[in-house]
Amino acid sequence: MGDIISLGRSGHGLADCVLAMASLGFQSQSTSIQGPGMSARLTTAIRIGDTARAVLRKTQSFPDRELAEREAWRDMRDMGVEPMLLALSMELALKAWFVFDFDDPKVAKSHDLAKLFDKLKPESQEKLDAEFKRSVAPYYPSGFYSDYSIRHVLYQHKDAFTDWRYIHEPKSTMFDRGAFEATLEMVLTEFEKRYRTEWVQPILS
Repeated sequence: MGDIISLGRSGHGLADCVLAMASLGFQSQSTSIQGPGMSARLTTAIRIGDTARAVLRKTQSFPDRELAEREAWRDMRDMGVEPMLLALSMELALKAWFVFDFDDPKVAKSHDLAKLFDKLKPESQEKLDAEFKRSVAPYYPSGFYSDYSIRHVLYQHKDAFTDWRYIHEPKSTMFDRGAFEATLEMVLTEFEKRYRTEWVQPILS
């Protein structure tokens, strides 16, 4: 069973990443952790995970790509927005795993998705890879690898955030949105299984 956390509906005291994303119009579940001596895994990790989920939802709310192209809704300047935001969401998701693994709010200041994954505990890496092979790889197979793993997806897109921030800069890799987004969904879903929430009413004195 995962850790248990009791949440109130206050919007105060959120982590810097949540505040930064809120300023860009992203809405995560507005929660605050209550109770003395709460560990980093029950504060920072969950907040980072909530922000990663909020960024993903925002990206999924964009108009359908084919419809947008058909109606000329999107111009060339917007082409790098979705890969950049999906990469940011994956970066935050992996950092949430790291904080939860080590109960340490100090995460590596890196955008490299492969390096962030390698910093997780071995058992977390194995769990995510096993779930990737079970729920992602069968639907997004690769003809390049005989033992297709989550590392291949993360390595292929390891610099996606920095590559796609500016449309005029050359790209080091193609962006496979289908496989990447499915992997991101899996990483977030597995993270959310590590704890459960219980909403409680404040005790009135």
